[in-house]
Amino acid sequence: MRALGIVGKVLFMVCLSILLVTATIAFEFNSLWLYKNGFQKYNVSQTTSLAEAELDKAATGLISYFNSDEEYISLTVIRDGRPFELFNQREVAHLKDVKGLIRLNYRLLLGTAIYVGAYAGISLLWRRKRYWRRLAWGVVGGSSIALGMMLALGIGATVLDFGQLFTQFHLFAFTNELWMLDPTRDYLIMLFPEGFWYDAAMLFAKITIGIAVTLGGVAGGYLWKTRKRISNKTS
Repeated sequence: MRALGIVGKVLFMVCLSILLVTATIAFEFNSLWLYKNGFQKYNVSQTTSLAEAELDKAATGLISYFNSDEEYISLTVIRDGRPFELFNQREVAHLKDVKGLIRLNYRLLLGTAIYVGAYAGISLLWRRKRYWRRLAWGVVGGSSIALGMMLALGIGATVLDFGQLFTQFHLFAFTNELWMLDPTRDYLIMLFPEGFWYDAAMLFAKITIGIAVTLGGVAGGYLWKTRKRISNKTS
């Protein structure tokens, strides 16, 4: 039973760290604010010759596609008074691959959320206060793992530089070369230049670190207080 408890606690820590990461990724892919902010910052309206209203349509269309059952995206916008399909066949095929990764992220998010919620619920309700410290240690551990992931990301970006890291991610995540797009004619890369992804990565790190530090700090504070009480009782 003791070994089972240790395994359950370690699994909780791993799942909590994954939950923090996948929740932040899901938030960013569904953040209309993030898309629109990137469009403004990188003058996407000028590089694409699309009005802001059409860019908003593109952003909402992408978010809708990522959360739909549609296999391929079909997104029509207006440019120079004429409707046209925003993405060509190569971009559509690549977006299908991207959607597959997003769906995988959703599955990881759901699975880890279920386990983290069940473990925390059992610790807080069924087994009551004697297991609260174990839960708090698990939260500290899971938060620390998430912070370690962000540290590794930061080191990778420093050693390789973000452009190389971004390329390595694509080589690892995709089994084809559909992601190699032309910024002079492919709208997907004009909408989301490398600078956009750098900003998104920095925001991802800040959000994940912020949540991890908050959770770890609250759990650590609880452990410190209860340790003080325990030491007072034994003295």
